[in-house]
Amino acid sequence: MFTGLVEEVGRVRRIEHRQHSAHIHIGARRVLEGVRLGDSISVNGACLTVVAHTADGFTADAVPETLRRTNLGRLAPGDPVNLERALAVGDRLGGHLVSGHVDGLGVVRAKAQEGLATVLTISAPPEVMRYVVEKGSICVDGVSLTVMDVADGAFRVSIIPHTGERTTLLQAEVGRPVNLEADLLAKYVEALLARRDPAPVAGGVSRAGQDRRTYLASEDSGELTFEMLRENGFV
Repeated sequence: MFTGLVEEVGRVRRIEHRQHSAHIHIGARRVLEGVRLGDSISVNGACLTVVAHTADGFTADAVPETLRRTNLGRLAPGDPVNLERALAVGDRLGGHLVSGHVDGLGVVRAKAQEGLATVLTISAPPEVMRYVVEKGSICVDGVSLTVMDVADGAFRVSIIPHTGERTTLLQAEVGRPVNLEADLLAKYVEALLARRDPAPVAGGVSRAGQDRRTYLASEDSGELTFEMLRENGFV
């Protein structure tokens, strides 16, 4: 488990591409403090396992599912990557709960300056957008960010100077793919609601159950809202 607060920007030293996987060597310093074989490190938001390490770098394997879901397969030697060690029990949770399991790739569609901040507009696939809500949390390339607003299959985030200086986000040009992880709690809430089986009433399934199943089956159902929960008898 991670927080989305990047500790260090490392550099890809080399990538050994194999038939269906990749062996990634990354130069780093801070995230190696106390590291052991088998530890987890978030690399651009993807949780990878340390399979070897030295005083100034570590190696991790990216399996086929990781390469399909993330931008790690597009990395090249010299590329910067956002790094974070796993959350230690008792640490402050300054960002939000991040699993390091990337849901999909987004694409930077626009980049604009707004006062001190840099605003990125990022488009995302429907399976990610369904969990994105205004002022909610999202993880972009391993960085915990607050969603400014949502519109037309995309969302906007504001990058403050501190975040820009300590991550790779300000280097994200228009057209660049970024790793996205939606809010973990939203995904669990949806899964629990989908599995709930309301007690049947005379004549079969309750109206709440029918409405809920219809809602969940719809491709255009949109985001999970308090109004939807109330209308379907959950609150």
